[in-house]
Amino acid sequence: MALVTRIKEYRAKYDMTQEDLANLVGVRRETIIHLEKGKYNPSLKLSYDVAKALKVSIDELFDFVEDN
Repeated sequence: MALVTRIKEYRAKYDMTQEDLANLVGVRRETIIHLEKGKYNPSLKLSYDVAKALKVSIDELFDFVEDN
């Protein structure tokens, strides 16, 4: 299964840079880059913090899809 996120979409909605979001949730910008590319499985706390910063639910932000 692959992790798919809508972080970039919601970040753009609020005109927020990766650095802005990283600072809001207390991680490095590289972590946000990896999250957006689906290359990092976040902890529940980080998922909650990112969702809260982007004013959406965790379900709206993250999804797992079957690999082909």
